[in-house]
Amino acid sequence: MIHPTAVIDPSATIEEGVTIGPYSIIGKEVTIGTGTEVGPHVVIGDYTEIGQNNRFFQFSSIGEENQDKKYAGEPTKTIIGDGNVFRECCTVHRGTIQDKSETRIGNNGWFMAYTHIAHDCILGDNIIMSNNATLAGHVQVGDQVILSGFAKIHQFCKIGAHAFVGMDCAISKDIPPFVLVAENAPYGLNSEGLKRRGFSPETISELKKAYRTIYRKSLKLDEAIEELSASDDASVQQMVGFLESTERGILR
Repeated sequence: MIHPTAVIDPSATIEEGVTIGPYSIIGKEVTIGTGTEVGPHVVIGDYTEIGQNNRFFQFSSIGEENQDKKYAGEPTKTIIGDGNVFRECCTVHRGTIQDKSETRIGNNGWFMAYTHIAHDCILGDNIIMSNNATLAGHVQVGDQVILSGFAKIHQFCKIGAHAFVGMDCAISKDIPPFVLVAENAPYGLNSEGLKRRGFSPETISELKKAYRTIYRKSLKLDEAIEELSASDDASVQQMVGFLESTERGILR
């Protein structure tokens, strides 16, 4: 159902089964997949691609022009997968040509009120951002990451899968997978989260050893990578791959 007060650009593609509420605005070259619910007073900006079964609550602004002063109106994109929830006043900005020209969000994310996802961010699946959590431009966030309320992530940072960032943290370095961060510092392994997601006790034990290698042995990063590379555990090797790819350095 599309409310008669909604404003929809003629170039937009709205699939069957989409609901659009009162006074919402849908921009040009937008696509919205079946089962998606757009609440009242929502703005979906130009060149936004939205998958199936998403929900957008009132006053969210999705795919709007970014806040990069170099942006000159290029037709960059916002791409959103399936099954995401965007609560009140969420903001998501489209990409820039200085990067890959797109902001991309995966599937089944939960983005609470006033969260902000800046230009060129790449987000995986099953991510939770609590109220007022903020991503600056070009941030990459892995699957199953949780960002607590008022967490702030500096531009170009990477957050590995299954990491947990505590309330009001200000992060300016990369966070390896599986790590729990509190008060702006690594605080151990995200053991409870891994248990809830079905990680075996053996894998959690191996990851705890890997955490101690990185954070307790006073090793340089390349020395820690060399030691961890000997592990046969796939999750430890996932951590190794992340450490090898970091450009900003990891939070320590």
